[in-house]
Amino acid sequence: MSFLATLQSARQNGHKLLAVLLDPDKLANHDFDTVIHAVNQSPATHVFVGGSRVADGRTTQLVAALKQGCQLPVILFPGHPSQVCRQADALLLLSLVSGRNPDYLIGHHVQSAKTLKDSGLEIIPTGYLLIDGGKKSAVEEVTSTPALTHDDEIVSTALASQLLGHQLVYLEAGSGAARPVLPQTIAKVARELQIPVIAGGGIRSKNGISDAHQAGATLVVIGTAFEENLDFFNQPSIAP
Repeated sequence: MSFLATLQSARQNGHKLLAVLLDPDKLANHDFDTVIHAVNQSPATHVFVGGSRVADGRTTQLVAALKQGCQLPVILFPGHPSQVCRQADALLLLSLVSGRNPDYLIGHHVQSAKTLKDSGLEIIPTGYLLIDGGKKSAVEEVTSTPALTHDDEIVSTALASQLLGHQLVYLEAGSGAARPVLPQTIAKVARELQIPVIAGGGIRSKNGISDAHQAGATLVVIGTAFEENLDFFNQPSIAP
């Protein structure tokens, strides 16, 4: 089953999915085998690979290692066209609809269109919303795009994304956010849309994952907390 079909089925049937997000640059000091072992021992259903700033070749190296040592689907979460890797299973074609920077709305898509067409990857048009996570994120710095702060604007932006034809909406608080996207915000968006909602950024506990799922996120993404502690899923959960 394709990644999009998996998400659509999960949304329809109330199944909850979990992705571990691996930033190739942040893993520079880790042995890939150690990271992959931790992923294999986790409850993750998918692996996302990407970051705001990634050195040339690092994405391909990490994806190759994952495809060799991990059975989970590998989904590209690219911050730049240079992060396209044919060995992955799918790619989220992110359009930063919460901002007005043309490069991240359409510019990079034009730049990478031919490469994507020939890649053989499952390409999933995704509306990407940057939500205020309590501190300025790398996404804000790289894209010069402010985060959304008000639920009404967030819901309207997500709805506009769906009406434009995006197949997924990704609510992102940013890597290392001081706080995650609030459950009430996720719930308002999920109630309004007929497409799957992904939530990530700032989630630092298993309780936080559960809260996002219960609010209506079909898939929750955990990144920094796992990268900083590969034993994350074996620890007790207290904080949100």
